[in-house]
Amino acid sequence: MGETNYLDRLAALAEKNNSIPQDLYEKYNVKRGLRNSDGTGVLVGLTEIGEVHGYILDEGERIPDQGRLLYRGIDIWEIVKGFQKEGRFGFEEISYLLLFGELPDRQSLEEFNKLLGENRCLPDGFVEDMILKAPSNDIMNKLARSVLASYTYDPNPDDLSIKNVVRQSIELIARFPVMVAYGYEAKAHYYENQSLYIHMPRTDLNTAENLLHMIRPDNQYTPLEAELLDLSLVLHAEHGGGNNSTFSVHVIASTGTDTYSVIAAAVGSLKGPKHGGANIKVMEMMDDIKSNVRDWADEEEVKYYLAKILNKEAYDRKGLIYGLGHAVYTLSDPRAVLLKQKAEELAKEKGLEDEFALYQTIEKVSPELFAANKNSSKIIAPNVDFYSGFVYKMLNIPTELYTPIFAIARISGWCAHLLEELVSGGRIVRPAYKNIIGKRTYLPMEER
Repeated sequence: MGETNYLDRLAALAEKNNSIPQDLYEKYNVKRGLRNSDGTGVLVGLTEIGEVHGYILDEGERIPDQGRLLYRGIDIWEIVKGFQKEGRFGFEEISYLLLFGELPDRQSLEEFNKLLGENRCLPDGFVEDMILKAPSNDIMNKLARSVLASYTYDPNPDDLSIKNVVRQSIELIARFPVMVAYGYEAKAHYYENQSLYIHMPRTDLNTAENLLHMIRPDNQYTPLEAELLDLSLVLHAEHGGGNNSTFSVHVIASTGTDTYSVIAAAVGSLKGPKHGGANIKVMEMMDDIKSNVRDWADEEEVKYYLAKILNKEAYDRKGLIYGLGHAVYTLSDPRAVLLKQKAEELAKEKGLEDEFALYQTIEKVSPELFAANKNSSKIIAPNVDFYSGFVYKMLNIPTELYTPIFAIARISGWCAHLLEELVSGGRIVRPAYKNIIGKRTYLPMEER
């Protein structure tokens, strides 16, 4: 009891002496969150890897525009249309594109796939010593620890030559699904008393197929399930240099530290609910809506309950409809549009058309409700998190794997940005903070 009271006092002291008056941020023109006053990001670097377009700046005014996402200058729509039309999975192809700056020809893609397949298995002793003997209740935590542990198993971990970092990047891209799958199985076994399944990855399967193969007791999945998971990986693989986890890669890599420390930091960033964990908030909100809306097909009833959410009278009482709106995208998020198309196919296969229709209704009525209830002219559209959680649910993927799947996808983008930082960076990231406390006098013990 005494320790609890003391910790309460320390917590109150910490809060009191770390509270900065909000008006000072405006007084000193502080770019909080590295954002300008108009909401745009502060320009801190250049990249050739990913481009996110959501609006047009005209004399300082943001003009809403249809969203675009480009990988190495190629529109994501063209990429997805290309590999789907030719009946291929896409994640390995875009991983090659992101890492090396050009689309692979048939032979290069075959060689790259073969290299990934050969590197999927974890090092000898890794599963037993680093995963099963130290399970975690959080898979992202386990993934970060597995990444850091990989340093110990690497015969040349600190070499930052491009050839060595390319080798490390390929190993990490290949092994992330295995680390996640085994981390999940260890959690299910040791924390939830479920049977332990450790399925070996297969060299003949791609990333999406291998993940489904490893997390399912019977190893079974349909072609459409694998295609949809692959599409999700493609759409989450890269999102420019300014998103929090990718910027973390640039910040940490700029110090000259090893690859594993860089990627572990990115995993830690992605774990945050304001970043990679957003689709879980969407699913929790949807469960609440489904429980409180009697007739999902009744648009007026749906609108009534959404209005209660916006008025902080329902769900978590924060006044937010999760999965709508984005920091950059305005009229549309191309990832959400592409994922929605495939989600509709799988909803029909799974007999979940009614639930899919509920998502469509929320997408349709929310902008009008938002404008009325928030007295705002801001344009909002579904972001990728709005449909990704529903997709994972249809794939029978446990909720605790939603954010780790994001990491399995984004490791390709992270490694691409790591290589770009090593080649073109050159300066340690060192922004400024202004001290506003002023000068104080040291007090002897008896005067305090």
